[in-house]
Amino acid sequence: MKNIYPESSELHVTGKAVFVDDLQIGDNALSGLVYHSPVAHAEILSYDLEAAKNADGVKAIISCKDIPGKNQIGAIVHDEPILADGVVQCIGQAVFLIAAETPEAAHAARQLITVEYKELGAVLTIEDAMRKNMALDRTRKMECGNVEKSLAESPNRIEGTFRTGAQEHWYLETQISLCVPCDDGGYKVYSATQNPTETQISVAEALGIPQMKVEVEVRRIGGGFGGKETQACHPAVWAALLSHSTGQKVKLRLERQDDQIITGKRHPYLIKYRAGFDDKGMLSAVDVELNSNAGYATDLSLAVLERSMFHAENAYFVPNMRIRATAWRTNLPPNVAFRGFGAPQAMAAMENIMDRIAGKTGKDAAESRRLNFYSDDNRNLTPYGQTVTHNTLQMIYSRLIGSSEYFKRRREIDRFNSQNEFLKKGIALTPVKFGISFTTLFLNQAGALVNIYTDGSVLVNHGGTEMGQGLYAKIRQITADAFGLPPDVVKVSATSTSCVPNTSPTAASSGSDLNGQAVLNATEKLAKRIQAAVADEFNTTHKDAVSKADNIIFANGFVADRKHPERKFTFAEMARLMRLRQISLSATGFYRTPDIFYDRSEEKGSPFFYYVFGMSVSEVLVDVLTGQVTVLRSDILQDTGKPINKDIDIGQIEGGFVQGMGWCTSENCVWNSKGKLLNASPATYKIPGAADIPADFRTGIFTEASDSKVVKGSKAVGEPPFMLALSVWFAIKDAVSATAGHKREPDLQFPATNDAILVAIDKLRNSRS
Repeated sequence: MKNIYPESSELHVTGKAVFVDDLQIGDNALSGLVYHSPVAHAEILSYDLEAAKNADGVKAIISCKDIPGKNQIGAIVHDEPILADGVVQCIGQAVFLIAAETPEAAHAARQLITVEYKELGAVLTIEDAMRKNMALDRTRKMECGNVEKSLAESPNRIEGTFRTGAQEHWYLETQISLCVPCDDGGYKVYSATQNPTETQISVAEALGIPQMKVEVEVRRIGGGFGGKETQACHPAVWAALLSHSTGQKVKLRLERQDDQIITGKRHPYLIKYRAGFDDKGMLSAVDVELNSNAGYATDLSLAVLERSMFHAENAYFVPNMRIRATAWRTNLPPNVAFRGFGAPQAMAAMENIMDRIAGKTGKDAAESRRLNFYSDDNRNLTPYGQTVTHNTLQMIYSRLIGSSEYFKRRREIDRFNSQNEFLKKGIALTPVKFGISFTTLFLNQAGALVNIYTDGSVLVNHGGTEMGQGLYAKIRQITADAFGLPPDVVKVSATSTSCVPNTSPTAASSGSDLNGQAVLNATEKLAKRIQAAVADEFNTTHKDAVSKADNIIFANGFVADRKHPERKFTFAEMARLMRLRQISLSATGFYRTPDIFYDRSEEKGSPFFYYVFGMSVSEVLVDVLTGQVTVLRSDILQDTGKPINKDIDIGQIEGGFVQGMGWCTSENCVWNSKGKLLNASPATYKIPGAADIPADFRTGIFTEASDSKVVKGSKAVGEPPFMLALSVWFAIKDAVSATAGHKREPDLQFPATNDAILVAIDKLRNSRS
C-alpha cells in the first residue's frame, strides 16, 4: 500500500487548515467566556452580576439557575456540575458564563462580577485525601498466586514508594466550540472534541432536548492527547447554553492560561510496592498499591486507574502478584484521560522495581529486565488471566541490544564516568507491553458511511476524529486499496454525528483499528453489490463464457473479470452503470471487537484484542553542578505489524516518545497550599523543545509480527511509544547513581527536573559523609 501524506501536512504548513477558531461565522456571533472560581473549596454566600450584565456589549450572563436541562456534565458518573451550585470544589471550576459582542467586552464584564465565598478548607494531595478517607470509589484488588507466602520465602526483598506527577496536555489548539442555533430549534456544534457523541449527549442533556436536535461536527483538532476526550464537552455545553440564552451564535475559546487553570491533567500517583526475587534477579512476587489523585469529580479516573492495574507488571511475568488500586478525591480540577491512560504511571513504578533489583543483584539492568520478560512457555499469563500471545519481547530485545551497541556503550560510559567529576553519563533500556482495546468494553465499536458517486469518486465518513495523528490519511488508504483506486479520488469528510451515530471516542490507540474495520465492512458490502451487478452485465453482453461475481476484482482504477481480463470497466463507468441498474452505491459499515471480556467481580478476563511491544535505549549526559540533562541518543524499536502508513507511524512513535520525555523530565505542575496552579502559562510550564530532542534519534519499526485479525495487519502506535521515554528517566537515574559509584540507590524524584537531579545528587553526597 503506497504511503500518502495527511492532507493536513500541507494545509498546516501553508496556514490553510481551518480549525474551529478559523470558521467564518458572520457579524452576529458572540464571544463566550467563563468566570471560574478563584478558591479551591468554598461555599458561595452571595454574588452580584448586575454591573457585569449592564456593561457595554454584554448580551447574557448565566448561572446554574439558567440551565434548562441537567446541571451535570460527568462523562460516566454525574458528579460534576456544569456550573457551580452553592459550593465550588476547585480553583478553575466554572461558576458563570458570559456572552458578549467581543472578547474584550466579555473580559471587562468578568472583572465586574463579585462573589462572596466562605472557604471550607481544601484537600490537595493524595496523602491528605487518604488521611481523610476521601476515596472516590471502592479499592479494587487483582491477585494471582500467593503473594505473602512468596514474599516471605523470597531470598531477597525490596520495598518503597514511587511518585509520579501531573502533566498538562498542552495541545496547540486550546479548548474551543462554536454553537449555531438552527431554525428547527436544534443546534449545530463545531467542536474540537475527540468524542463527538459524548459532546452531543452533554449538550442535549444540558439544553433538555433530544440528541437528534444536536449535530456535532469535527473537521480537525489541533492536538488532543486525551485532553479533549471528555473535557471538550465543557466548552461545547457552555457555548450551547449561551447560544440558547441569546438566540445567537456563540464561540467559546479558552485562552491558554484559562485552559491550564480549568482543565484536568494526567493523574499524579502515589505507588507503594514490595517485591521478592532470587539471587539471579528473577521475580517471585510483587505487591503494589496504586493511589491516584482524581480531582474533585470522577470524569474517567476509575477507567484510568483500571488501565493502571492492567499494566502494573508491564512486560514482566510475575507468578505471584497483588495489585490494589484506589482513586482519591481532592480539590483540584478533575483529572482526565492522557496518552497512555494510567499505564505510564504503573509502568514507571514497575521499571523502578526492576532497576532496584538490578542494583541489588549486581546485574546490568537491561539483562535483569530480559530475564523477567514474558515468554511463550508457562510464563505468559498476566495477573488478570489473559495469555500474552504474539510476544516479540525477546526478538525486539536482541535486535535493539545489537543495533544500539548497548553493552559496548555501557563500558564506554563507565570509563567516561571514572574520568569526569562534573559530567556523568547514563544509559538505560526499558520495554513496553501495551494492551489494545477500550477496557470499557462497549466502546469497542465503530461505524462508517461510504458513498460512491457516478464520476467514480468516493466519500467516506466514520466516527473517528483527526487530531494530527493521520487517521484520515489511513482511512483514505484503506478505502482506496479496497476499490483499487488512487487515494486522490477518495475524500474523508468531517466527522459528524448526523452521518455516523453513537460513536466511540478516538482514544485508546484504537482510531485506525475500529474505524478502519468499519470502513472495510462498508466497502465489502459495496463490493459484493458491484461484483454481482458487473458479472450480470458481462454475462448480458458476452455470451461466449460466464463471468462469476467471485472473479470480479478492483485494481488500478478498473473493475474487471480476472478470468476474462478483456471484460472491464473503469471505476467511473462502473459507477454510472450501477446507477442505471438502480444499485445502491451507499453503504454503512459497523465493527465490534470480538473475543474480549472482563469480569470485574473476579478481576479476571481477556480485556485486550492484542498486545503491542516496544523497547528503547537512551543515553544522557548530566551536568552534576546544574542538573542540566542532554539526551545524547535514543534508539527505538516499535512493534507496528504491517503499517498502513509507515511515515505516519514513525511520526507517532517519535512524537509520543518526546511527549513522554516531557513527563519524565521537565513538565512539573506546581500548586501552592491554596490549590492555585503556579505555572499556568508557557512561560513557566516547560514542554520539550527542539533542543531537548535526542541529538541522535534512531527510530525503527518491527514488522515481522503482523496479526491477520487487525486491520490490514497493522498495529496501534498512538500510545505505546509514550512509555518508551521511561528509558530517558532511568538513564538520568543511572547517571545520578554514577556520582556515588553505583553503590547506593538514588532518591530521584519524578519528573527528573534539574532541581530534582541536584537534590538527588546532594542526598547521595550526604549519605557518604
